[in-house]
Amino acid sequence: MGSVKFDRKFLTDFNNSSKREFIETNDLGAYCSSTLAGVNTRKYHGTFVVRQPQIDSHSYVLLNVLHEVAEVDDRIYELGVHQYSFTAYPRGFVFQDSFELAKIPTWIYELDRHKIKKEIQFTPNKNQLLIKYTLIKGDNIRFGVRPFSSFRRIHKLRTVDSSDVEVGTIKNGISYKLEDHYDKLHIQTSIPNEFLGNGKWHYQAEYLEELNRGYDFKEDLYSVGLISFDLKKDEPVVISISTQEEHVEGINAKFNKVLKDKPVLDSLGAYLEKAADQFISKTEDHGVEIGAGYHWFGRWGRDTFLALPGLTLYRDNPQPEVCKNVLKTMLKDLKGGLLTNIGVGATAQYNSADASLWFFWALQEYADATGDYIEIWKDFKKEIVHILENYKTGTLFNIHMKENGLLYGGQKDIALTWMDAVVDGVPVTPRAGYVVELNALWYNAICFSLELADKSGDHEFFEKWSAIPKKLKPAFKDMFWDEKRGYLADVCEENSKDWSFRPNQTFATALKYSVCDEEMSKSVLINVKDKLLTSRGLMTLSQDDDKYIGIYQGDQKTRDNSYHQGIVWPWLLGHFTKGYLSLFGKSAVDLLSEIYQGFEEELYSYGIGTIAEIYDAEPPFKAKGTISQAWSVAELIRIKALLKQQKNVKQ
Repeated sequence: MGSVKFDRKFLTDFNNSSKREFIETNDLGAYCSSTLAGVNTRKYHGTFVVRQPQIDSHSYVLLNVLHEVAEVDDRIYELGVHQYSFTAYPRGFVFQDSFELAKIPTWIYELDRHKIKKEIQFTPNKNQLLIKYTLIKGDNIRFGVRPFSSFRRIHKLRTVDSSDVEVGTIKNGISYKLEDHYDKLHIQTSIPNEFLGNGKWHYQAEYLEELNRGYDFKEDLYSVGLISFDLKKDEPVVISISTQEEHVEGINAKFNKVLKDKPVLDSLGAYLEKAADQFISKTEDHGVEIGAGYHWFGRWGRDTFLALPGLTLYRDNPQPEVCKNVLKTMLKDLKGGLLTNIGVGATAQYNSADASLWFFWALQEYADATGDYIEIWKDFKKEIVHILENYKTGTLFNIHMKENGLLYGGQKDIALTWMDAVVDGVPVTPRAGYVVELNALWYNAICFSLELADKSGDHEFFEKWSAIPKKLKPAFKDMFWDEKRGYLADVCEENSKDWSFRPNQTFATALKYSVCDEEMSKSVLINVKDKLLTSRGLMTLSQDDDKYIGIYQGDQKTRDNSYHQGIVWPWLLGHFTKGYLSLFGKSAVDLLSEIYQGFEEELYSYGIGTIAEIYDAEPPFKAKGTISQAWSVAELIRIKALLKQQKNVKQ
């Protein structure tokens, strides 16, 4: 497919370029993100967004925009773009000649007979963004950058603060901050520069995507002044943006070395693996964690375990140690059998019935990938037993095992599964009782634990738990299966069953230890294929259901009402693919390969080079939600590997 590229015609159409977003990250959770046009349309956009651990575990926008200005033949070219009063001004996008993501985000600006190349990348293992400007055509020009800052948490907006901002002078640059508790922002150039300190507030910058989502969308930004320098033909200038003062000597060579080590992006698989790396970051206590999605999702327990195998084990160059480190990191917050839904430590929330069960699946994938079953039992037995015992006897939210071996629990007023949207304090999809995927996961967790214990010679554990799966499997069939309908109930109570046709039953067919027999699995998957499968994932509710909503739009309440009521999720394809290939073999490859390859289009459509969180359930299946979602990317990587494995199977 080659690299992702956009030409002048596309980029100078503001309606197009302002709706395509890029993101570049480091391994510490920092990112640089905006639209291809250069205008920030979200409060989450920013040139330099980093964690501030001295405050909390969240990300903060220190530098919103680095506004570029070029002086050519006594004419001033404003290359930046801002949104004020629903008008884009200045209109720097009109000078864009091309954009390419072959390794890193790269723009070419054309100013009459001059051309300037702009490249962006982070330095590994530190909060330092490097922006390289190269005059590739034309005579020497004067070039400048004007920083616009807000210094605030990504979910917030700043209003004007009349206090003076102290700007310090450092080697080839400046340093400043808007409030004492933040790190200073250090902006330096690889060559000497001039700084014109005319700091002032700019009022009411607009983020139109926030307006579309029903949120506050105006913010005041502070600009400290203009940093300018001579830009000479074929003599690049690198700007360093960092939380500390940097050595500017050799910074050009540093940029080139970092770039050289990056892989060339020329296929869907290559872009997916680059995107995968963007979710993996180091923690303050030397652990490793997964961010659920850009721009607003941090660490989520369920998302971590669901995404982890694809992000680490199924890629062309597997990273089993990273997988193990993430598992260890997440177990630090294990409490009463439950792993966190969101948050860390004192801020951790445990309102997830399935995160602990998905942990077993992720650990199982790690075990099957490495073959280290005995070592895994040794390392994880304590936590495994803790979770199983608590789920058996009872956890928070009344989750416990019944006499028949099935899991029962939850609260009608709390959303505890992945279908977790809540409107006005009420779950949109109430799922308290016997939940289909929780019981499928519970069966798999026990069977996997028995496998580990058996291979490790732990007879005591084996004897204690081996009887439960034997009674659980027939009880599951009695509770959830309807032969006439040919599919599984979504949620059951003692005297009622919810027969809404949803994708949650798919998991029961796709786990290594399936609680379904072959006849049940085939019937479920055929029905899922017929009723829920699209080119971008599985719908969350069948179209023939009265509650079905196919378009994700409007304010938060409206969007939340549709979130799991029909909207398409790509990550569900991973489990559908696993189950479908297991049952139908090579006859399923063509269908699934076509769906996988179809995601090439999405590399151009929303988040550049990555895959969105959700899609409309109606053609053209427009991307929505986060521009880059961990489990969307991860499961496509896993699908690629599963298809490759199937093609190599002799039948």
